[in-house]
Amino acid sequence: MRTLSRRAAAAILCVAAVAALAGCGRPVEPSRPDRPATAAPTGYPLTLDNCGHRLSFARPPQRVVLLNGASVAEAESFVTLGLTDRIVASSQHYGVSDQPGMAEAVDAIPSAGLRRDDNGEFTREQILALRPDLVISTWAGGFDDRTGPIGREALAAVGIPAFVTPSNCALGDPNASEADRAALTTQSVAASDDLLLTLGRIFDVQQRAADYVNAQHARIAVATQPVPGRPRPNVLLVYPGMSAMNTHGLPAVFGGGIYDDIITRAGGRNPFAGRSSEELAQINAEALATAPVDLVIIGRYRPDEDADAMAAALFTRFPAWSAARTHRYLTLSDSPYLGPLNALAIEKLADALTTIH
Repeated sequence: MRTLSRRAAAAILCVAAVAALAGCGRPVEPSRPDRPATAAPTGYPLTLDNCGHRLSFARPPQRVVLLNGASVAEAESFVTLGLTDRIVASSQHYGVSDQPGMAEAVDAIPSAGLRRDDNGEFTREQILALRPDLVISTWAGGFDDRTGPIGREALAAVGIPAFVTPSNCALGDPNASEADRAALTTQSVAASDDLLLTLGRIFDVQQRAADYVNAQHARIAVATQPVPGRPRPNVLLVYPGMSAMNTHGLPAVFGGGIYDDIITRAGGRNPFAGRSSEELAQINAEALATAPVDLVIIGRYRPDEDADAMAAALFTRFPAWSAARTHRYLTLSDSPYLGPLNALAIEKLADALTTIH
């Protein structure tokens, strides 16, 4: 994961919900627990709305560039849909995954031998030289010349569609619509579904995407059977290796949006639920020490991180936690993020919570 300024990195922690899609032909119908996703072949030319911009595709893209944005949601979605052969260069990377083989598959995506800037990103000149027929950014700021490598206008001038992950249309865009702003604060697992289903539509693998989403919903339904009368334990999600995200140098606390949704679905409660990225960045030692914490999720993003050591350090520093007294913690990495692995996070957390009475 690239090193970002604290402000930019904190903003990327809070990513949001589903952006509406419109276009010609019949789209993938979004899934609900009571209605599985359905699919139909894509009709080209395909036109769809992305963050208020109209994108057109004469055929499935063949030369895709993935921008970084401190995300692997897009790269992992391409792996999941079997589309990595369409990528000519990706600057996304994550050192460890909760799904065996996923980190290696992401690393195997080509980078075209390109150098990266101080933010771990390709340059404007490199992107254009690749002659892509689609550039994907995880956030709207990736297509702003002030915060990203290249603007939409520069890409549009040479006929290259610029696609932003739908749930992040307002992230980095001060002129985002009210709907997109509202979606940013209410992100859920549905945003991960939407990314897969939208990519399925663009690349004409809609049934593959729908089948995967349906399978994930089935897994979540099994994992989240309610236990009558059982209170919701307090679950703290922290990434100790991301202490640069916190103004006090503490482990980065994740809350709001999809993080709250995953914890809630699994049967827990996030003691820092609903906090904005700015509020999460300001959490101090006193706030952590006095928070009710029955179980800690220790997040890892590098393979050399020792979860046992990180948990021990936290429990020593915050002994008042119930989790510290019982030494109860769970290790996750990429599955709580926006991306195709949310069912895995919910399954593991739901299983861990069954041990708390």
